[in-house]
Order: sequence, then C-alpha cells, then structure tokens
Amino acid sequence: MRSRKKTYTEGVMQNNIYIVKNPTENRGKWQEIFKNKNPIHLEIGTGKGNFIRSIAEENQNINFIGIEKEKEIISMAAKILENTECKNVFLINSSAQKIIEIFEDGEVEKIYLNFSDPWPKSGHIKRRLTYSSFLEIYKKILYNNGEIEFKTDNKFLFNFSLKEFEKNNFELKYVSRNLHEDIFHTSGQNIVTEYEDKFSNMGFPIFRIVARKI
Repeated sequence: MRSRKKTYTEGVMQNNIYIVKNPTENRGKWQEIFKNKNPIHLEIGTGKGNFIRSIAEENQNINFIGIEKEKEIISMAAKILENTECKNVFLINSSAQKIIEIFEDGEVEKIYLNFSDPWPKSGHIKRRLTYSSFLEIYKKILYNNGEIEFKTDNKFLFNFSLKEFEKNNFELKYVSRNLHEDIFHTSGQNIVTEYEDKFSNMGFPIFRIVARKI
C-alpha cells in the first residue's frame, strides 16, 4: 500500500514513542523492551493502525508489534496510537523479508496477515506473504503451536494460501469463506480492519484462516 508523502512523516518517524528505530538490536530481547513476560503478537502490514490499536486496547496482557514498510503509512498508525494509552504496542518500519533479523526463533506467539497484497501476476508469486518462503520464516519465529491468522477479500489469494499452509504442514485450525455470516463474527471476537470494513460494505465475502505451527 502506498500513500502520498505527509509533511509530518519524518518528524513522527524520529520522535514518536511507538516507533522502534533500530529493531534488529532487540532481536531476542522484545520482552525486555516491553518490560514484561507477556506473549508477543506480530501484525505484518499494519496499514493505518486501526487493527493493532483496537486489538491492543482489548488485550492489555499481550504485547503487539506492527510492521509496515511504507513510512507514510506507519507514521499514520503511530499518530493514531498517540491518542491512546496503549503501553503494549511498538511499530517497526521494515519489510516482511527482514523479520528473521528482528525476531529470534520462537519469540512470537501469533502472526496476523490482514488483507495482504494478493500479487495476482504469476511472476510475483514469491512476493505473496503466504508463499512457502515466508511461511518458513514464520515457522522459525513462532512458538511451537504458534498461530497465523490470515484474512483477505481476495478469493484467489485465499485458495492459494490454503494450499501453501497445507503444503508447509500447518494445521488448519479454522477456515471461513464468509466470515461475516458465521458464528465467529456474531460472537464479537472479530476485530474489523479498515479494508475489511470497506470490502464487506461493498458486498464482498471476507475469507479467514487460522493456521497452527505443528
């Protein structure tokens, strides 16, 4: 996701308390950075920050880290967090390829992939965040029995991801082809992202997978 350059971006990147400037220095030390022993959950592709803000506010006993490669976007997420009292969130300006340099083996309990770029062209298959090479990285940084929660409005990416999870020996704990019509949504457990709200209001079904490392 790209956005026009904001005048406040550089100031936020330098001064916002939620943004970690040298994340590789914290590899294996994230619980020390949070100053507690709570589990760590990672959102890859944080976008404007509505999801991570909401889930962090509702789960104060979990530490959340959001990764977003676009400075303009992550600066918006940081500004949203400025208006909260969240003490269990940090943001990192980085690409997904570098998370193995940021997290130690088994350091993360759960990963969220919310409405990732589907990269529909066949020549871009390796860029999809559920491609096998990414899943292997996720396996390394996840706990044993750690989970990946994946949501998309793109049926093609959903079907591709199902096959990739199965091929890479993840247990499919939960699969929904229309999240907003099943019991999970009506139970109040679903935190809606900005993309999810947009696409569901347009009538598109939302697909969801929860895959467990075994």
